[in-house]
Amino acid sequence: MEKEKLEHYRKILLQRLQTLLEEAGKAMNDLNEAKVRFPDPTDGATAEFDRDFLLRIRDRERKLIKKVQEALERIDNGTYGICESCGAEISEKRLMARPVTTLCIKCKTEQEKEEKRLGT
Repeated sequence: MEKEKLEHYRKILLQRLQTLLEEAGKAMNDLNEAKVRFPDPTDGATAEFDRDFLLRIRDRERKLIKKVQEALERIDNGTYGICESCGAEISEKRLMARPVTTLCIKCKTEQEKEEKRLGT
């Protein structure tokens, strides 16, 4: 892939990483502030449900942060945009839709079919 395009994707990934890290910081502050006792058990249960939901979202974001960092490493080592399964070039359309992807559309489709077949 051309240097110009790699820098374009690096910029996209760095912006995404910064946004995710900022959101994670805000979430931790929100969680620390949310440790309030409620006299009504229903209010407490609702607050606990909301807290658990927020934690699940933050866990997904934590995983995405790792994927963004790995994509940046692939840019640095020259493997960004190359399918890790078949070695083909990943289309720009796919990279624009999902800059952290490691599989071309053909291999991803096959992976999803296999997951569906196995029920995972």
